[in-house]
Amino acid sequence: MEVKQLRNRLLQLLPQDQVFTDELSRLVKGTDAGLYRLIPKAVVRVNSEDEVIRLLEFCRTENMPVTFKAAGTSLSGQTISDSILMEAGNGFEFSTITDEGATATFGCALTGAAANRILMRYKRKLGPKPASINSAKIGGIIANNASGSSYGIRYNSYNTIRSMRIIFADGSLLDTADKESCRAFIADHPQLIAEIEQLHKETVNNEAIREKITSKFQLKNTCGYGVNSLIDFSDPIQIIQHLMIGSEGTLGFVSQATFETVHDAPLKATAMIYFSNLHDVSNTIIPLRSCQVSAAELMDRNALRAVEDQEGMPEELRSLPEGAAALLIDTSADDEGTLLAQMAEIEEKLAHIDTLTPIRFTTDKHLYNLYWNVRNGLFTSAAATRPPRTASIIEDIAFRAESLGDALTDVRELLVRTGYGNAVMWGHLLDGNVHFTVFPDINVPEEVEKYAVFMQELCELVAVKHNGSLKAEHGTGRNMAPFVEKEWGGGVYGLMKRIKKAFDPRNILNPGVLINDDHEIFIKNLKRIPEANPIIDKCIECGFCEVSCPSKNLTLTPRQRIIAYRHLSEQAVSGNKKKSPVQEQLRDISYPMEETCATDGLCGIACPVGIDTGKLIKELRWQQNNRLANRVADTIADNMAGMTSLLRRLLPIPHYIGKSVGYRTMESVTKGLYRLGDGAFPLWTRHTPSGSKKIKRNIFPATNPDAPMVVYFPACITRAMGGPSSGYEEKEDIPQKMLSVLKKAGYAVIIPEGKDDLCCGMAFSSKGFRKQAQKKENELNEALLKASRNGELPIVCDMSPCLLHMRETLDKRLRLYDQVEFIHDFLLDRLQFTLQPISIAIHTTCSSTKMHLEEKLRAVASRCAEKVIIPENINCCGWAGDRGFFYPELNNSALAPLRQGIRDATEGYSNSRTCEIGLSINSGISYKSMIYLVDKASSGKS
Repeated sequence: MEVKQLRNRLLQLLPQDQVFTDELSRLVKGTDAGLYRLIPKAVVRVNSEDEVIRLLEFCRTENMPVTFKAAGTSLSGQTISDSILMEAGNGFEFSTITDEGATATFGCALTGAAANRILMRYKRKLGPKPASINSAKIGGIIANNASGSSYGIRYNSYNTIRSMRIIFADGSLLDTADKESCRAFIADHPQLIAEIEQLHKETVNNEAIREKITSKFQLKNTCGYGVNSLIDFSDPIQIIQHLMIGSEGTLGFVSQATFETVHDAPLKATAMIYFSNLHDVSNTIIPLRSCQVSAAELMDRNALRAVEDQEGMPEELRSLPEGAAALLIDTSADDEGTLLAQMAEIEEKLAHIDTLTPIRFTTDKHLYNLYWNVRNGLFTSAAATRPPRTASIIEDIAFRAESLGDALTDVRELLVRTGYGNAVMWGHLLDGNVHFTVFPDINVPEEVEKYAVFMQELCELVAVKHNGSLKAEHGTGRNMAPFVEKEWGGGVYGLMKRIKKAFDPRNILNPGVLINDDHEIFIKNLKRIPEANPIIDKCIECGFCEVSCPSKNLTLTPRQRIIAYRHLSEQAVSGNKKKSPVQEQLRDISYPMEETCATDGLCGIACPVGIDTGKLIKELRWQQNNRLANRVADTIADNMAGMTSLLRRLLPIPHYIGKSVGYRTMESVTKGLYRLGDGAFPLWTRHTPSGSKKIKRNIFPATNPDAPMVVYFPACITRAMGGPSSGYEEKEDIPQKMLSVLKKAGYAVIIPEGKDDLCCGMAFSSKGFRKQAQKKENELNEALLKASRNGELPIVCDMSPCLLHMRETLDKRLRLYDQVEFIHDFLLDRLQFTLQPISIAIHTTCSSTKMHLEEKLRAVASRCAEKVIIPENINCCGWAGDRGFFYPELNNSALAPLRQGIRDATEGYSNSRTCEIGLSINSGISYKSMIYLVDKASSGKS
């Protein structure tokens, strides 16, 4: 079926905004974190079970294969398609907590991290803990039987699942928690039930196969189907339910699942232990298994080298000898006495094993996070060091405890012998589960052949010599499908093929994954990674960046922007005169690619190698700025005082009109102008600020001649539009409130000379006007050095985005503070606080997140209000300076969950005036600067 015809058919089943058939969407949405690429004919986003059923009925009728996709963080090529790709949409982001958190039901599109945040209040968490848990979704965690660092087999999805809702290839729905649903399913599917019962009978009665399966599943194993369910259960419904675990979307669609959760002990301790070699680390596995250990993470010298130069890494990493290895041990308890006893037991059990440094546990939160940052960034950090144009391939194997040391030695020897000696190795020690990376240049046929030979030898070493698992937790996918039979033998592999045929007789569910007769499929459809731009060349398309992106549900994510840019760059380098379809869309691509990118930089925080895709977008804006645009920017930069003065006078006018004719009428008029101008006219709402009053003095002395002094820099935004908007009880603007609080705290205040012309430069930088940004940065730098006596006095700014930009660009001698940070660090002990009987919501801006101010914001708010609410799943607000005035849909999309998350709040507070506009629009309450709350709740100490 042609794409156009397919689109027309799909639009009969789904709304237009859930069907994607343009070249750009098919390219970027069709990519996952693995090493393969297929371009789907269509991508569809489903938000309900009914939509899934309709689509599966369509696929069955038309004999069109379909692949399910959650977050796309899978590594083995199991979530790509050249037919229909079905994304789980926001309709599947839900949760229901039962039994005080002992059991919990989650929709398949909810991330594992979001599920754990919900469970946190019950001191519970999910059993599985993959490294991708911040991005990976429940559906993918189930489909891959992902486990990760904590708990291994005992608490993986297979062993903690209690029920699920499954939609099968024929469109039928089974709720395994509902007896009537189970009865009806059995009655309606006699052939499937009969085959399941027969498979169970044959397996338990065949001693050789039964013992092989039992033995193999003592290890982590996601190679092939979970045939252990044929032994562990006799009830066909339970067998079906557990076969879904690790089936990689080849047997059905799991829309929701109920888990037995795991107790999350509040007190945690960790130790980073260094050894001379991997063999010594391996010797710890047996004694540690008898201890209370939450996790034990192995890292070889190459792995540690990959992260040792990153900011915040432990100093001792750089001095470790060649061949050294590390073990990160984690233990947790409910009380301090138990925790101390567990730490002592671990030290005692490992006392006979030589270590490079003494074993020292820490409960310090900073050190705890520091050590885990070493572990969590290993794969992507290692991948970021790879040579240009090379692919990043991660292998995932497991060995028995008694053979782990010898097996690791064999693996390292194989890597060296086949030219992959720089491979990074790490893993989950207690499970004997080891990961390593190789970086072949797939553009070179000889390199692909070398990789193929390596894989053949690796499979022989793992599956035959050491009887290990070829895939422990990353799923079979296309990468390991040709080798499933080698690991399991013909008998068990035959059972797997019968399982697939019983569930999906037409082979429309993710064909080619897990079961594949093409023995070379693992080296076909390999994803090329071209050199495109140094800002993004380290990206491995893992997708960790996507969860915090404000445009993820509107246009593109950071990963998708990188994929699109790489594709265009590859086409340009190839010298192809005939433009690709994506290149034909280059004029249209600016809206999803550039105009709806907030350039907030949160993607750089989520990215393990710190890739800030916003920097790429700023560079594109710089390249696109023409002479006229630069002249306009020059005029604004040279006349900042006039511009802010003009805004101060203009901004109150629509409020006067709104009060006269009604705000609803005024908003209708401005919305009409916005639409008439096709976005050229900024969208005004009642939450747009009024103008600030001009600050006429530069010195505000204190009554005490020995009073401390502070330099206050009111940002150009607050000087122009720091006034109240509709819904504010207060009449004062932000600078007035700031001066009020500083006065109550007994501070003398200095405002820099020439303040009306000063700007931090961020407004220019974010739009790609580099020259103008640098001019304003230099002017501000000079003024602040003078006002602060070359950095002797602290400087406070009332806009967190401006303050962050100042920290990044100005003289390092300057002691720069955000308003919340300054209040927390300097004023809490100088003010008398009266707790206000109100329930408030607070918003941590992107810049505050990047400056790690979340806890200080919470602490200040908690001194002022009885109840402080921080809503779930709210990251960047999407206002992005002035972008919310021209692209309000970005702000609306980013804050879609906000209103639901702050139902009990009557007031909202943050520390960026522009962000507060969008927060007010999408919350139903007025958001203000934190300085309003502090001023209301504080008084001076006598």
